Amino acid sequence: MRFYFPDSQDLISPTYDFVHDEYSPLRVRQRDDRYAHEVLSLPAYDGILVSKAVVDGSVRGVGKYSMPQRQRLYRMGVRDFFRLPEDVATLGDCGSFSYINEPAPPYSAEEVIDFYESCGFDAGVSPDHVILGYQRPGLVDTDPPDEWRERRLTSLRYAEAFLEVAHRRDTDVEPVGAAQGWDPKSYSDSVRELQDMGYKRIALGGMVPLKTPDILDCLIEIDSIRDAQTELHLLGITRVASIEDFSTLGVTSFDSTSAFRQSFMDDRDNYHTITEDFTAIRIPQVDGNLTLKRAILSGRVSQGDAVRLERKVLEALRDYDADKCSLEETLSAVLDYETTVGVKKSYENEYRRTLTARPWRSCQCGLCEKHGIDIAIFRGTERNKRRGFHNLSILSNKIADLPFKRLATERRHEKAL
Repeated sequence: MRFYFPDSQDLISPTYDFVHDEYSPLRVRQRDDRYAHEVLSLPAYDGILVSKAVVDGSVRGVGKYSMPQRQRLYRMGVRDFFRLPEDVATLGDCGSFSYINEPAPPYSAEEVIDFYESCGFDAGVSPDHVILGYQRPGLVDTDPPDEWRERRLTSLRYAEAFLEVAHRRDTDVEPVGAAQGWDPKSYSDSVRELQDMGYKRIALGGMVPLKTPDILDCLIEIDSIRDAQTELHLLGITRVASIEDFSTLGVTSFDSTSAFRQSFMDDRDNYHTITEDFTAIRIPQVDGNLTLKRAILSGRVSQGDAVRLERKVLEALRDYDADKCSLEETLSAVLDYETTVGVKKSYENEYRRTLTARPWRSCQCGLCEKHGIDIAIFRGTERNKRRGFHNLSILSNKIADLPFKRLATERRHEKAL
């Protein structure tokens, strides 16, 4: 099972000063900052996924790449741009959620292949059009909207044109067909048609909002018509608990930003370990928290007091990590700062659990040993992204520990017979 991490230009600065919370004045972001695979001791992912919409933009506006970054990607190629080790694969797609409200994909098959070839991707997904809905069999008896049918057909038409261009050019980019659907039968029909076109690798799109049982229903239906050599990729899906089941139904790869984004988007499960998740300790910056800034401007909070407590709590956390401060003293400093910031709800119990366990002490990802408790502090992009990178390494470890390889091999053998 291969895990691809979708690129959104997430890097960290190795020279960031956590004590003074400032960057080096000599820092040049694109030269000095590092990707997850460059700073972790443990593997972070098997491949990266780069979307054309992220690089070039779409009808909704510009992408996340600056013009110099975009030019460097095209000039250097994806492997050199990301400074990838040889064992990390590359996959391109169109970023269909960026044009989800448009009547059709904004790129032609020729333009998409141009992007994949110019950047030197190992594989690329055909343009597709996401279907905005799902009908669970047995619960919905009405016919699907005409728009859903048209989006599925649009995806298939683009896949056919994409494969024709790929064959005509004799491209080195492995073509991956995109399948859309609104229920198990329609997804299965899409996969069958893509196989008939000649695709050996198929990406299933539009499944991000689906519950895991719905995804499994679709995979079971697809498996009834799937050729033994056809490999499936799940776009935007993690579901670690079900990866073993996915692998027995033809899934050989998936991509997701979930583990990374949970480090700063989840309410509680910000720091992952193999066996459990922990809540990062929120210490918002005085000059970066809007609620606190309003309180200071209104005179309800003294800026001097806020800065003093901010420094005190950060010092207490580092002293605790160095065994120079007790758990209760540290937690008291954290809660005092919580009161000053004016949080809507307290995380006292969650913080006590995190501080008691000190999970970063036993982690060997490469970042936790270097930064200690700072990686478990919810504060600014440098700490949060490092915690996200750590989460990626944990996800990779979880996948490596799953006993799905034997099951998947047996399943493929049964289908071949």
